[in-house]
Parts: sequence; structure tokens; C-alpha cells
Amino acid sequence: MRLSTLLAALPSIQPQTGASDPEIAAITADSRQVQPGSLFVAVRGDTSDGHQFIPDAIARGAAAIVADQPPPRAASPTPTLPHILTPDSRVALAWLAAAWNGFPARRLIMLGVTGTDGKTTTVSLIHSILLAAGLRAGLISTVNALIGDETLDTGFHVTTPSALETQAYLARMLAAGLTHCVLEVTSHGLVQQRVTACEFDVAVLTNITHEHLDYHKSYANYRAAKGLLFAGLATAAVKAGGPPKAAVLNADDSSAPYLASLLAGQSQVRQIRYSLAPGADVWAEAAAYTPAGLAFTAHGPGFAIPVRSPLVGAFNVSNCLAAVAATAVALHLPPEAVSRGIDALPGVPGRMEPIELGQDFTALVDFAHTPNALRRTLETARQLLLPGSSGRVIAIFGSAGLRDVEKRRMMAETSSQLADITILTAEDPRTESLTAILAMMAEGAERRGGVEGQTFYRVGDRRDAIRLGVRLARTGDILLACGKGHEQSMAFGEVEYPWDDRVAMRAALAERLGLAGPPMPYLPQP
Repeated sequence: MRLSTLLAALPSIQPQTGASDPEIAAITADSRQVQPGSLFVAVRGDTSDGHQFIPDAIARGAAAIVADQPPPRAASPTPTLPHILTPDSRVALAWLAAAWNGFPARRLIMLGVTGTDGKTTTVSLIHSILLAAGLRAGLISTVNALIGDETLDTGFHVTTPSALETQAYLARMLAAGLTHCVLEVTSHGLVQQRVTACEFDVAVLTNITHEHLDYHKSYANYRAAKGLLFAGLATAAVKAGGPPKAAVLNADDSSAPYLASLLAGQSQVRQIRYSLAPGADVWAEAAAYTPAGLAFTAHGPGFAIPVRSPLVGAFNVSNCLAAVAATAVALHLPPEAVSRGIDALPGVPGRMEPIELGQDFTALVDFAHTPNALRRTLETARQLLLPGSSGRVIAIFGSAGLRDVEKRRMMAETSSQLADITILTAEDPRTESLTAILAMMAEGAERRGGVEGQTFYRVGDRRDAIRLGVRLARTGDILLACGKGHEQSMAFGEVEYPWDDRVAMRAALAERLGLAGPPMPYLPQP
């Protein structure tokens, strides 16, 4: 593709006068991946600045450079090597990626789901409903990407995939004959312009609670990052035959008024609100919860949809309502298809996922890694205890290093209030001191009356923490390993070690029961 064709996609550029118009062989933001004929986009990251690697990109054969600052003297381009200045190279990278792939989002119906908790589950519910309605739909989440019958791993500890990866996934969906895509959108992905040029038709919010303040610095900044998805509806491409733009808001969440204010005066964007209580556009009646799942009736404009799902907990009623609002209201899909689609989703990997080896207690693995998510998970666990039983809730979790420090205390406090036994352990300590992290968490537990050695324990080795939970569990108890869920690695120092809580739980159960089972995964000594 000619450079000039790609540059036509950029909202604002300063082309180099008299520069050549080379044929571009590839686009990359990683100088190590530059090959002869590549277009190198210099992007500023959290720990490095791509502009520093422009000389390396040129040495490797870059055909052109896109950057948001002039070239350094040592890397001044020749007249045949264009250096294109753009106000924001991250934005430029997204539009260049879209142009390279033929703007696939303009030919797909795009649904984006953001929020602190419940994104992956809501994305999966919407995708299941679309399939039940007979639509050819793809999915991109932090767990995987689904393109027709193909399942692609999206990697270790990922946020929203990069703009280059996202646009490539969309192009593959289009080539496979898909018509719809559901995309999980993180706050990092929004701020870092990873979903710019995704041209969303429907934006969905689960909730906005305490998380990622290490990155965003304040709740207001975090909320504003989420708001970018909704504000972008007003300028996204209008597609022939596509649905009117719609924003699906959680009326039960404190963020709803703020997000609605971003859409003030945008009459072309419909606002659809959902709630656990009557009064919203979509609401739930007669919600019932059992260990086998949930059931309720979803009311909306002209419909009353019976909903049954193997998902558990009140928070999943909200997730189901978000999916109903996005499909039955925003896309006008038949209520029967909505009901079938929700019922057809067996569960989401690492979300209240049961691990069963014949033990006389319930063992679950969940992704809850925020104070709000942990609270909702523990509340659900208490609902699952058999009435009149002496069953207890045992929670195993940690708090990541180099991330939001305040939530360490908050999560330990939450568990001290809602769990009978809390086991504090490692969760991606990275280069921080695990001992220091656990000390902060222990302080939080003690502030809510926790007694170390009785109601809470510190076990730095996550393998031994899970073993301890299994050893302490009695008939009728609910044992929860939280924080890792579907993730496949654990970060110690700067190394990612293969790790899966589900494998570790099976290994510990097999050890207790004297059964053949998987070996306990390796972790370095804390």
C-alpha cells in the first residue's frame, strides 16, 4: 500500500514537503520488528519512548517514520525517507492500522463493553445472544478472540489488544463472513487509543468502581477514560443498514449521570438504562438465585423475557440485563433469541468456575481482583451456602505489585467482613516486596477485626495457600481462589511463570483426596 494512501486516513498530519511516496510493506510500533519497507510509528509508552528508537528503525530499513516530534539530528531522514509529523502518534497508529486493514469496523456492527467488573461475562453473553439470533458474530475479550470456529489466545496479562492487533482481528472477522463483533474495552485500551477507529455502534457500561488508580491517578480520571467509549459514539461512522447509535448505561451505578452528561445534545445517540429495580428501560423482576444458577424476568419496551442462566449471583443479573439492553433494545433482536442465548452460555473461564474432584465442599476459581468484585463474589458465595448449614466461606487472594496500593487494604477489609477465613497470598508481586504487600493486607484485615492464625493467614507461596484452603475446608464449605481466574501466568520480578489457579486447585484437591491429578505448577520461592 502506498504511504499516501495510508496517510489519507490520518485526521491531522504535517507531511514532509517533497517527500517520496514509498510502497509500505508493514506497519509496526516496535523498532525490533522493522523490516525493509516498514512504516515505523514512534509511540510514547509508560516506560519507554518510541522516538528514541527511530535511528534503529531507519537502520533496519524503515521506508517512512510517523512521529509526534521532529527527528533527532542523528536520524534526520533523507529526502527519500519521509518523516511525518502527527499531533498524537497513538491516534495515528490506530487509524493507520484501520486503513491498512481496509477499515473493517465500518463494515461490521460493533458493540463495545467497558466497566470495572463483569466486562468479559457481559461480552460473552452478548456474543451468545447474537449467535442464538442466527447472526455471524465475533468476540474479542481479555480471555480470547473468537472468529467463527476459531479460538485465538490473546496472551498473558493482557488489556485490550493493541490497535494493530485489534484491526487485524476485525479484518479476519470480515474475511470470515462475520457481520457483528463484540469487543471488551478496558480503560487502558481507551486512553492508549487501542480501540480508536473501531467505529462503535453500541457502547455498554457494567460499572465503574475502585481500580487502576495506580495508572489513572484518580477516580475522576478513571471514569473519564471509560467515558471515551461513549463520547466516541457521536463521531463514529454511520453504517448503511446499521442500527442507530446507542449507549447502554447501568442506572444502579453512580457513573450513569456522568456518562449521560457526555451524551447531552447528541440526539443521534439513544440512551438505554438497565437496573435491578423497576423504572429503567430494562429491569429485572423476581430474581432467584441457587447454586445451579439464576432466574428472573427481564422487562423492557414491549417485552418480558424469561431469563435462566447457569451463572450465579446478583451481579450476573446486572450483566444479563446489560446484554438484554444491548441486544433486545439497541439491536431489536427477538426476545426468544435473547432468552436462548443467555441460557446457552455455560459459563466464562475463571469466573466462579467450579473445580470438582468429588470433594464434600465447593471449590471455585474466580477472577475477582478489585474490592467491588471481591465483595460481590463473597456475597454470592454466602448466598450459595445451604440454608441452616454450618458451611463457611474461605477466600484465597492477593493484590498485585506495581498496581493500585490502596486496594490491598480494601480487599483484605472486605474479606474480613464477608469471609469466615481469609488466606492472603501472592498475586503477581512483580518487582515489589511480597512481604510488604502482605503486611499491608494484614493491616487491613486486622482493622476489621481479623485475628491472624484464626480468621486470616499470610501464606506467600500461592501453591501452599491453596493447599491450606483445601486442608481447612469442611463439608458444606465454599472455597474460593480469587484474583487470577483464567490467567495463565504469574509475575515474579520481571519473569512470567506459567500458572493456572484451576490446575493448582485440582492438584491440591487430588493431594487431599489421594487421587491422581495434575502436578502442582511451579512457582519461585517468595
